[in-house]
Amino acid sequence: MTTISTPYHAGERTAQARAGRTERADHAGRSIRTTIPAVAARFLTERRMLVVGAADPDGRVWATQLAGPAGFLQAPDERTMAVAARPIAADPLAEALARPARVGTIALDPAGRRRMRLNGSSVPDGRGGLLIDAAEVVSNCPKYIQRRTPLDRPAAGPPRTVTAGSQLTTAQRLAAATADTFFIATTGPDGSVDASHRGGFPGFLEAVAPDRLRWPEYPGNSMFLTLGNLELDPRAGLLLPDWETGGALLVTGEARTDWSEQARQAVPGAERMVELTVTGVLELADATPLTWTDPEYSPAIPH
Repeated sequence: MTTISTPYHAGERTAQARAGRTERADHAGRSIRTTIPAVAARFLTERRMLVVGAADPDGRVWATQLAGPAGFLQAPDERTMAVAARPIAADPLAEALARPARVGTIALDPAGRRRMRLNGSSVPDGRGGLLIDAAEVVSNCPKYIQRRTPLDRPAAGPPRTVTAGSQLTTAQRLAAATADTFFIATTGPDGSVDASHRGGFPGFLEAVAPDRLRWPEYPGNSMFLTLGNLELDPRAGLLLPDWETGGALLVTGEARTDWSEQARQAVPGAERMVELTVTGVLELADATPLTWTDPEYSPAIPH
């Protein structure tokens, strides 16, 4: 297993310094690898969902989800993740992932409160799936993951677009305001992409306007991979899964971090706030053949 000697770019270093976490970030950075450990390879084979972040042909950043039976994710060697799925035709990343692309991914185990990030370069495998060459492999802590168990939906219909637009509808704002989990994709200075997870009690994600979302940043692993990217490039994409129906809300736009003391005091437990200006929205029904049990909220969420 190979670790990266200097894993952070200038934006991540800036964010770490702003937060006073440089020393902790240096320690955490030792866990970033360029290869997939055996334990991580086994973890992948048991997963049912994968979050993927990438830029579309117009340069907009999105996060989406892929799903399948256990085994649809494999690590055929220590540098490769094989994914036996691709985005549906209506997905904003369908065209991007039909060709070589930089991607950020998260394999999530809500039932066990485990997650693994793998960022790298993706190519189509010629069989309707993807092969991803690993550049960064990170096993993250269980903080803020709501415990859920996947359920198959044998009668699930084909994925279809509900709405597509440039702003959130009233119903979509309500869905965002009641979400307890979302995923965020951002891009680094070299074109790399990262995908990350955010969790909290319903209401932690605020739909403050049809074109604005806002959320608190709770204490994390001190790497600042997401906020470090945003220091240099505001493009971001959010994925809000509908755990009850298998649907999904995909949002793209530009995000800004508020590091002020006022932001720290805005929400209990918050260290800073992030606001996304929305420029694109896609709502999908039956995005995956999975639904999930009701959540058991993470004990790490600030009260």
